[in-house]
Amino acid sequence: MNDDLAFLIGDVSRLMRRRFDERARQVGATRQQWRVLLKLARHEGATQGTLAELLEVEPITLCRMVDRLADAGLVERRRDPADRRAWNIFLTERAHPMLDRLRGVADDLFGEVLGGIDAAALAAMKDTLGQLHTNLQAASPKEKAHG
Repeated sequence: MNDDLAFLIGDVSRLMRRRFDERARQVGATRQQWRVLLKLARHEGATQGTLAELLEVEPITLCRMVDRLADAGLVERRRDPADRRAWNIFLTERAHPMLDRLRGVADDLFGEVLGGIDAAALAAMKDTLGQLHTNLQAASPKEKAHG
C-alpha cells in the first residue's frame, strides 16, 4: 500500500508539472520561471543567494534563470546598498502581467484537476497533505542525533 501511495503522489505531481509546462509555454514562460517570479513577488528585493535558498536550487542555477528573466525584461538586478558584492533582484513592471497570466494558467489547471471533488474531500486532502509536509519537514533521526 505504501508503495502504491508513494508512486501515486509522484505520478500526480509529475503529471501536474507536465500539464502546467505545456500551458505555460503558450504564454511564453516555463514552470521554473514562474517559480522564480512567484517567489520573488513574495520576497521582492531578495539577494540571489537568498532566492536560491528559498527555491532550493544551486546559486549558479538561479543565476542562469535570473539572466534569462532579465534578458526577457521581467526582473532587474540592483546592487545591494549594504554589500557591494551582492545583487538584489526585483520584478519589473513587465513581470506583473506575466505573473497574472501564469496564475490564470495554474487556476485553470487546478480547476480541471480538482473537478468533481467535493469541498469536504478537498479539505481532508489538504489536511492530509499538510500533515505529510509537516512530517517530512521534521528533522530526521540522523539530524536529531547530531543536533
